Amino acid sequence: MPEKDELLSHPVIDLLMKRRSTRSFDDKKIPQAIIDTIKKATLRAPTAGNQVFYSVIEVEDQQRKERLARLCDNQPMIAKAPLVWLFLADVDKWNTYYRESGSMEKGKAQGIEVPETGLGEFLLATDDALIAAQNAVIAAESFGIGSCYIGDILENHEEIVSLFSLSQHVAVATLVIFGYPKSKNALPVQSIRPPSDTVFMKDTYTPYTIETLRYAYGKQEEDARKKKRLPFDNTGSIADEYYFRKHTSDFMKEMNRSSELIIRRWKDPDCQETE
Repeated sequence: MPEKDELLSHPVIDLLMKRRSTRSFDDKKIPQAIIDTIKKATLRAPTAGNQVFYSVIEVEDQQRKERLARLCDNQPMIAKAPLVWLFLADVDKWNTYYRESGSMEKGKAQGIEVPETGLGEFLLATDDALIAAQNAVIAAESFGIGSCYIGDILENHEEIVSLFSLSQHVAVATLVIFGYPKSKNALPVQSIRPPSDTVFMKDTYTPYTIETLRYAYGKQEEDARKKKRLPFDNTGSIADEYYFRKHTSDFMKEMNRSSELIIRRWKDPDCQETE
């Protein structure tokens, strides 16, 4: 058996371990043959019932990319990325298929009422889209193409809906940008993650204690303190860093407002804004 901190060597494991988020891209275009291969690899992702409850918008128009960059918390790297994919949780296409193929009418003839599209479908479709996105990210990495997930796509929902003409049961899941990294140098050290025994549990959920959390994020806090990145003149904790920089920030307030609207719109087509 390997030592506790050892990893068995395998090309796929090596790829996963070296993957990093890339936010600065070379001007080099990605060959269409590689993009087509990434698309095929994306479609091999697991999907609920093999229905592929997602769609992907490849954003090519430069003005649209620039608008998207502004809506996603003003991140110019989005507009500069050679390849921009918007992953959508998409149940609308199956609702159309059921309706236009006659399945709904056949159901009515058997006394079956047309069911509402609920939050179960929303979560399944979101899962499908996110799993597919990760397939795309790893496939791209295998060709030396970097990528970055953009969580800020959850902000400004009304404008995103308008920009991409999204129908009611099509919701943003994630945005991923791709390109050849401007820097060819590997990170001197990997981003610090918690020890596996603080994330993986057996049989039941175990609530975290302050001691477990300090153990889980201790190395991350130590690294941040060495780099003088912690608040309160570097005397604060890693909890302070995230609490004051992200949790109570304006962009998180907007993300929560917008995310609530995403869910409310899924249930109510007339929903315009949060109350």
